[in-house]
Amino acid sequence: MRRSLRLAAAATALGLTITACGSPAPEVSADGGGLGTAENPVSIRVIANDAFAKQWQDQLVPEFNKKYPNIKVSVDGVPYNDQLPKTMLELTGPTATYDVVLGDDSWIPQLAKTGGLMDLKADVTKWTDPGYDWADFNPSPLAAGEWEGKQYAVPVRSNLLLMLYNKTLYKKAGVKEPTAETTWEQYFKDAEKLVQDTDGDGKTDAWAIGTYFTKDPLTPTIWQTVLNSNGVALLDDNLKVAFDNETGVKALQTHVDLLKYAPPGASTYQFNEPLEAFRQGRTATMFMWGSVYKGSAVDKASTTLTPEEVGVTTLPAGSAGPGAHRGIWSAGVAKKSQHPAAAWTWLQWVTSKEGEKFTGSAFGTFPARNSSLDGTPPAEWAVPVYKALKDGYTVVDKNKMWRPRLPESDAVQQILALQTSRAMSGQATAEQAIDQAAKDVTELLKSKGYQQ
Repeated sequence: MRRSLRLAAAATALGLTITACGSPAPEVSADGGGLGTAENPVSIRVIANDAFAKQWQDQLVPEFNKKYPNIKVSVDGVPYNDQLPKTMLELTGPTATYDVVLGDDSWIPQLAKTGGLMDLKADVTKWTDPGYDWADFNPSPLAAGEWEGKQYAVPVRSNLLLMLYNKTLYKKAGVKEPTAETTWEQYFKDAEKLVQDTDGDGKTDAWAIGTYFTKDPLTPTIWQTVLNSNGVALLDDNLKVAFDNETGVKALQTHVDLLKYAPPGASTYQFNEPLEAFRQGRTATMFMWGSVYKGSAVDKASTTLTPEEVGVTTLPAGSAGPGAHRGIWSAGVAKKSQHPAAAWTWLQWVTSKEGEKFTGSAFGTFPARNSSLDGTPPAEWAVPVYKALKDGYTVVDKNKMWRPRLPESDAVQQILALQTSRAMSGQATAEQAIDQAAKDVTELLKSKGYQQ
């Protein structure tokens, strides 16, 4: 009853209607709803993030329809903060509005736990193209769609936290460009010089860093990357808090200290603000999802910079190696879909070698397949980007650089976001914030039945 009330409240907030579950969903035909004909095309719906949904509808769907003209695809965009609750409602409802659902990296266990996703290596094999090469996927992005030994989703937009840097500002400051070997100690030494007056008018007009600083579930990923690069995980193998120590405090303090070298007002930076600052040439580095590279270095409509000016590498190194953080958007097929064959056909094409080639060229989307990473990039600007991506995948796997792999991951991030915000604003020291975060996460996991 309580769960029903919570779902109803969430649905009301999102403007949705939940239908009473009085009977099971209709049986799916043996052919999975078929792939349609010219006279009777099949229609499927996809729920995606509004950051890229329109791109998909306007460009990706027409490309797909060149090969599969009888599958009509509608892509609905949802704001990031609404997408998880809306998708949870979708997967726990009596019928399927959407045939394909997308999830951010940390959401997959929670979505899979609903029982509303198909196992793509078991439930849809009769509709799997013989040429669909599972072994070609890099293990790091593919793992984002796994939970408890089953493959519930495949990577449609691979991403990592990387460091983009402005070569022109580094040169003006007389500072050597960063590499994968650059340590945090060296980065901060360089940061002092990268806060500079570039036009000689006596006023500072360029700063060292732009990244997430305000309260947001993605903000803690910055200091989590610092933590992981020093060989420490958020939770240990027994799902007990592992960050309540000197390394954890130092990691959060490192994130807080970055504010000293950021533009005025950077404490409010979320996603768009550091992008704008970097693209306008006001920050020398940006710790951000690497998929923004094309819009930051190539697309003249969105940036003042050029590919020759923008470098990319992993985040500064700790004792265990360079830093990165996995952020893979994966997509799965709803178990209640009346057209699973068409839905899986769409998803296979998007994540195929052919589909990756198109999305990489058209959108700058990062590939998940080794053949794409090792092959010829879609454009010259992508050569250094793919190298950084490969390096990032390696360190991510080595040091387990991702958010907790459990259904309560989003709740954990919310706790970390609150305590990170307290440290950023000066309401708490890094030590106090880490201590409180550890207590709150422990209490959360204990309430969910995990042994603490």
